[in-house]
Amino acid sequence: MKNTFVLLLGLLAFQAQCQSAKSNQILTDVQILASDSLEGRGTGTAGADKARKYLIRRFEEIGLKPFESGFVQTFNVKEKPAQNLIGYVPGHTDSVIVVTAHYDHLGVKDGKIYYGADDNASGVAGLLAMAQSIREGGAKHTFIFAALDAEEIGLKGAEAFLLSPPVDIRLIKLNINMDMIGHNDTDEIYAVGTYHYPQLIPVLEAVRKNSNITIKFGHDKPKDVQQDWTYSSDHGPFHKRSIPFVYFGVEDHADYHSPTDVFTNINQPFLIESVDTIVLFAKTADAQF
Repeated sequence: MKNTFVLLLGLLAFQAQCQSAKSNQILTDVQILASDSLEGRGTGTAGADKARKYLIRRFEEIGLKPFESGFVQTFNVKEKPAQNLIGYVPGHTDSVIVVTAHYDHLGVKDGKIYYGADDNASGVAGLLAMAQSIREGGAKHTFIFAALDAEEIGLKGAEAFLLSPPVDIRLIKLNINMDMIGHNDTDEIYAVGTYHYPQLIPVLEAVRKNSNITIKFGHDKPKDVQQDWTYSSDHGPFHKRSIPFVYFGVEDHADYHSPTDVFTNINQPFLIESVDTIVLFAKTADAQF
């Protein structure tokens, strides 16, 4: 009995250590992407190039597989070079779930850096954490992880991805998009898309029961013109092609599109819980779809 107790304590300590390491990595990813040296990650800038180099290294560390053309998908926006970063984890079937988060932000304006810690270093950190979890645990669907460029200038990265997808677009069964998942003072995050795709409600309800934050539905009804987020981020182009989506994000806050959207204003415990919740949704959707 004593040996069993010691083994149990060791297992619990190991699990706590793994959880701490995962949480630290999420925060590190946000802090680096929102650092001074990346200068707000504006599309076509040196800061965006530094962000890509960091993200490619993280893709490699996680063990994501590149498609034949590599991790980089190049396109142009308003005569600016832009690049999506795309990797995947093969599943047991050819059906695909695409996970998206844009890594670009507003860059430098009037000498001020728009750091984009919540918008959207937080979502990219969530994408990386999910990629790690799916690669380690396996999945039924093939998971494609796309860190997208040029969201802030018209969702151009998502459009480029869908104009030249790395797989037959008919194989894509779901888009999970993360954009601003790390800054909320009331522990609430929205899961947008259930109005259009009510078949997702049972999956989200199951996740709700096991989440430490509040998942709210809404912001997806066309009649609510000012509050309809259906086309507010990279999930929009997927919806235009009738691909079901769930967009996870928080309400706008005081630091939205401001130089004050910095790492120190991230609600760190909330971000960790958000990522855990969204990863749980991905795994539940993978099993039930």
